[in-house]
Amino acid sequence: MNGKLNFAMYWGASCGGCEIAVLEIREKILDLAQLINIVFWPVAVDFKYRDVEAMPDRHIDLCLFNGGIRNSENCEIAQLLRRKSKVLCAFGACACWGGIPSLANVSNRQGIFRTVYLQSPSTENAGGLLPQELTPTRAGDLELPAFYDTLVPLSEVVEVDYFIPGCAPAADRIWAVLEAVVTGQLPEPGSVVGALEKTLCDECKRVRDETKKVKQFFRPHQIIPEPEKCLLEQGIICMGPATRGGCGARCIEANLPCRGCYGPAPGVVDQGAKMLSAVASLIDSQDPEEIDRIIAGIADPLGTFYRFGLSASLLQRARLRAGEQPTLQEAAG
Repeated sequence: MNGKLNFAMYWGASCGGCEIAVLEIREKILDLAQLINIVFWPVAVDFKYRDVEAMPDRHIDLCLFNGGIRNSENCEIAQLLRRKSKVLCAFGACACWGGIPSLANVSNRQGIFRTVYLQSPSTENAGGLLPQELTPTRAGDLELPAFYDTLVPLSEVVEVDYFIPGCAPAADRIWAVLEAVVTGQLPEPGSVVGALEKTLCDECKRVRDETKKVKQFFRPHQIIPEPEKCLLEQGIICMGPATRGGCGARCIEANLPCRGCYGPAPGVVDQGAKMLSAVASLIDSQDPEEIDRIIAGIADPLGTFYRFGLSASLLQRARLRAGEQPTLQEAAG
């Protein structure tokens, strides 16, 4: 087919920012158009699932799948695209490790539905109606995908060739990956690409003082940090010590802390646990009560340390007792 690569992109359980990130390669989009045929990209071009089903297996040269697996539709399309693709990439933090949507793993299907459809301040639902997988109507049966108790990353349901981290991946890294596919210079399958083999701290230009200790933690809006000093040593939780580098430290360049969207650093099994260890080493106290006070200054520990990777962590999800149906607020609190 005119010598170009067949390209596909799909949007699972995510915000859709990764779709837009591809456009951040800017004028290189014209170069990309000379290299690929778009054979499936629902957010950009009108394709149907049946179009993919009709393709021969391995017809797609490169598929970028962004988003986690939240429901049966996500799972079915992931399996379909795996069969049809030569190279399938988990594109972005949600596909790689679950991302922000996986924070809902502190609850379950019933708890999520109760919060969203029954208890939210803006909801009017006197009849207590909840989404149903099958609803008979005079025009025929209406079907919705099955909503899973637990969100999982893409690699839990299909084999993933490469992992491209970020929320969203940095534009220059996206282009580097596309070039590697075109030239056939990709690394071993299973590798993280579009990132570095070191931590974000290793590429950060801020000055660190290894002897510095912290008496109080702050949220970013509570203080104006000094622009040249390590944010973590100023009491602002910065995920750099536990996070893979490669984003160009864009948040830190804007005087904001790293949130951890490039996932665990090389050799780190659990990003949140690694960061907890780093924070513990900074606390300047031997008094248990004072330590508790200092730690209490960290708002939303789960959302801070596991913001992008709860479903790929050692925790994976909250352990719920039989019959429990907590709301998200109850589970987090």
